[in-house]
Amino acid sequence: SVAIAGEPSLLLVALANGVALAIAVTALGHISGGHFNPAVTIGFLVTRRIAPLLALMYIVAQLLAGIAAAAMVRWLWPGTFAKAAGYGAPALDPGLSSGEGLVLEALLTAFLVFVVFATAADIRGAFKIIAGFAIGLTVSVDVMVGGPLTGAMMNPARAFGSHVVDNSWSNAWIWYVGPILGGAIAALLYELLYLRPLRPPPPGLPESSVEEESVATAALQ
Repeated sequence: SVAIAGEPSLLLVALANGVALAIAVTALGHISGGHFNPAVTIGFLVTRRIAPLLALMYIVAQLLAGIAAAAMVRWLWPGTFAKAAGYGAPALDPGLSSGEGLVLEALLTAFLVFVVFATAADIRGAFKIIAGFAIGLTVSVDVMVGGPLTGAMMNPARAFGSHVVDNSWSNAWIWYVGPILGGAIAALLYELLYLRPLRPPPPGLPESSVEEESVATAALQ
């Protein structure tokens, strides 16, 4: 939270969020896929890229981790700064309506999930090279764009943990519904546009110069 850390610049907050996530995804991506966000997990679920039971386990772990992180903030900063910031709980800019906040969180999360799919789910992407770096930079950009307006949560678990510890639920649904909708839409769009199965190649050796039509190809016609 900005208030907890003594009002650092927006750029510093954005870079801190992005670098932290980049490190976590790079370090653990090969173990769990780097799922630290229910919006990402649900994106994989609606595109049938994760088993429902495993997705449920991931989401439960993410929510519990969000509560634990907010509780640690409350423990480490017992004074007024952390409490005044709601232990990291997001808030809407007074000039925004709840609907505008919902759309903004959905858009920010859609951008993030699209990058996750492009770098981590697509076998043509750069998962083993720069996926964590790209995902972290996306978070930084999103925070710089939406941080002053909605807090740029992009993560229901992150918001949920602070809401539970602070026991403040004003407009809380924005930071659950927005990221989940945005993430699911982005995942489905990437799946439909770029990850649909390609037409099977014809059988035969390339040097034969014979382009036989396979049964599978004929079936698609």
